[in-house]
Amino acid sequence: MIKLIAFLGNYGKQYSGTRHNAAWIFAESLGNYSSLNWQKKFKGQFATESTSDGLIYYLKPETYMNLSGDSIGEIAHFYKIKPEEILVIHDELELPVGTMSLKWAGGLGGHNGLRSTKSNLGTQDFWRLRFGIGRPNHDDISGYVLSDFTKDERIILSQIFVIGEELINKLKNENPNNLLDKYKKVSV
Repeated sequence: MIKLIAFLGNYGKQYSGTRHNAAWIFAESLGNYSSLNWQKKFKGQFATESTSDGLIYYLKPETYMNLSGDSIGEIAHFYKIKPEEILVIHDELELPVGTMSLKWAGGLGGHNGLRSTKSNLGTQDFWRLRFGIGRPNHDDISGYVLSDFTKDERIILSQIFVIGEELINKLKNENPNNLLDKYKKVSV
């Protein structure tokens, strides 16, 4: 069961609409987002939700993307959450906008937030929910991930976020292994 859902992104107004903040944009689109009691804790914004199977912890690290694992590691250690009980939600260059993918473990794909998480957890064996941001047709990857989504891309994101929220709600009561086939790769 998933006990911790961590949304990777960069803290600050200047990053709020950027591709690298796809997970934060997703978090803020969730139906229960505003009803959660968000507070500053564990080097980020932290909230809990009671479910029939216990508490779910939500985390938006405010360490900036490259140090996200500092925040995730701190909360995991404090609540004794195992890596296999963690879902890290992040942007993914290798998937087009409008695509999401539930994934168990695997490579880090050059994603510094995932590298930091691996470093702090001591393993890369944790769940990931990847939201596609597409790959640019130029070499300025940093500039691309730190640029804002277009208006059309935001419309597409809002559609895939509905499916992402469906998955999050199922993960509150189901084993992620049972959902892997259905959510391995979904596009709108």
